[in-house]
Amino acid sequence: MINAPEHIKTIKPYSPGKPVEELERELGITGSVKLASNENPAGPSPLAVKAMRESAASLNRYPDGSCYYLRDALSRKLRIRPGELIFGNGSNEIIELAVRTFLNPGDEVISAHPSFAVYSTIVQAARGENIIIPLKDMRHDLEAMASAITDRTKIIFIANPNNPTGTINTRAEMDSFMKRVPRNVLVVVDEAYHEYVTAADYADSMKYLRQGRDLLILRTFSKIYGLAGLRIGYGISKAGITAEMDKVRQPFNVNSPAQRAAVAALADAGHVEKTKRINERGKKYLYRELSGLKIKYVPTEANFIYMILRRNTAGRLYRALLKEGVIVRPAGPSGIRVTIGLPGENKKFIEALRKIIPA
Repeated sequence: MINAPEHIKTIKPYSPGKPVEELERELGITGSVKLASNENPAGPSPLAVKAMRESAASLNRYPDGSCYYLRDALSRKLRIRPGELIFGNGSNEIIELAVRTFLNPGDEVISAHPSFAVYSTIVQAARGENIIIPLKDMRHDLEAMASAITDRTKIIFIANPNNPTGTINTRAEMDSFMKRVPRNVLVVVDEAYHEYVTAADYADSMKYLRQGRDLLILRTFSKIYGLAGLRIGYGISKAGITAEMDKVRQPFNVNSPAQRAAVAALADAGHVEKTKRINERGKKYLYRELSGLKIKYVPTEANFIYMILRRNTAGRLYRALLKEGVIVRPAGPSGIRVTIGLPGENKKFIEALRKIIPA
């Protein structure tokens, strides 16, 4: 068999959240809940579902490779030029497009740990060098990340809010950081969860674009818009940056139902507000119950909560919760990330915890 290069052989594949169907098939149980992948528990907007169904009659045709109608709707919503947008098969593809476009073998990319694992995987696949900076107080240590910049640094990834901790970096912190970043370094700000943020001092990344900085903002329809199964995300940047990335983008990378559903989802502000209310109520409930169980957690600005456990106990708790029909996400040896679900899902999770953890 042909051998893969060493930099590919040593990649640790991404492990997605366990599907409910798989768990129930393995254990012979029903009524399980999945709180592992930060999906919108309310589902997609009814308008998006209707638009997706209507698109089915034309599935014999290739999708619009330019995402014209979605590009028009988003550019008007964000008050930017259409050319400042690029679309992908989820925001993951935008990450890959940025790395493929701007990274040479041996170039350095700075990111944090723990954060979204896909950053370092894609960089390794492109033969770049990952410079990993540990979080400080569960947040990106922007001072340390700025200090790690060298003349080989090409890209910096910042998840804001961060996954898996749900924390943010403030406006003042980002302002200070951006002043230290050289003009020839691309700062990628991953804002997959930005619609959930309630903090008043959350950084306005669009401001740096207006200042002419080399910035790429990542956003997605997978989270608050509830379209994770359709895989559609987008990037916002200078038109010159998106044009270069567009050269390596595969044609027809965003399918027709996804484009139609995304346009409709943008028009349903009521569904977004409903989702926010569900999230805030669930957050308060889980805070209260976790505190009652004396489980440490990190206050979140996203739709998930990071639980801090005793050393090397995350795997054991994860497996115990599976037996109770609750799927969460292990986050290292001593952390669990749980998605904020519907009231019944949150209650099932807490009831399972009560059974597992002695009072």
